[in-house]
Amino acid sequence: MIMRLFTARLLKHLGGDMKIQDFQKKKDSNKKISMVTCYDYTSAKIVHASDVDCVLVGDSVAMTMHGYTTTVPATVEMMVVHTQAVARAITRKFILGDLPFLSYRKDLNSNMDAVQLLMQSGAHAVKLEGAIGNIELIKHVVHSGVPVMGHIGLTPQSVHQLGGFKVQGKEDAAAQELLEQARRLEDAGCFSLVLECVPSALAKRVTDSLHIPTIGIGAGPYTSGQVLVFQDMLGMQNDFQPKFLKTYMNGFDAIKNALNDYHREVEAVAYPDEVTHCY
Repeated sequence: MIMRLFTARLLKHLGGDMKIQDFQKKKDSNKKISMVTCYDYTSAKIVHASDVDCVLVGDSVAMTMHGYTTTVPATVEMMVVHTQAVARAITRKFILGDLPFLSYRKDLNSNMDAVQLLMQSGAHAVKLEGAIGNIELIKHVVHSGVPVMGHIGLTPQSVHQLGGFKVQGKEDAAAQELLEQARRLEDAGCFSLVLECVPSALAKRVTDSLHIPTIGIGAGPYTSGQVLVFQDMLGMQNDFQPKFLKTYMNGFDAIKNALNDYHREVEAVAYPDEVTHCY
């Protein structure tokens, strides 16, 4: 009994059915990787029951769950709380934790403290944005036994420097720079990387030039996989409709209508029903 419990906990810590090696195996066998960004226990339980491969606890939590207009207000403490919540529900999928704004741009001790906190919260890997200035840290993190996913293209933590949420790599020079960043991230030891809001042709060029897989969001169909935010793909935010987003249900209206049905039944004393819902 004790051994079974130990084994179950070990499998959960190692990422269950989806392991880090599976990212490369999927690219090598031309099988696409599906990823969903998720932030809370209830949503994570639904994702856990689905066929989706892996989960990102993204710093977009600052916008989606806390109402900020950018990801900049996300903190390590915020990421820890949400990573812990997701990890309590997910036992068979790979969990990535986002390193938030400036948490990996300080001294080495502070940077590694942030990595340690995310990993001990239940993440199986960390993700960080950009290559410039991060290469040596990535090497150190990887050599410390922590898998790292890179992220180039639109890097939301740099939104103020980029001048807004804009497609990146449209000009030849910018496209070449992104390609070089991708190669440097691969050389530094990243096991995969996110391509966000780049032209489809550039995403294909980057993906074809790398050995490691790429995960696209707003990067077209030629990446090794795709990632969307849970609330976005379920249509729960009716004021967020970027070109790259496909909604798979009208969650906003479905939930609103359910709330209105509840309200009407309470007013009409139709709920609770004395036979069905009362002790």
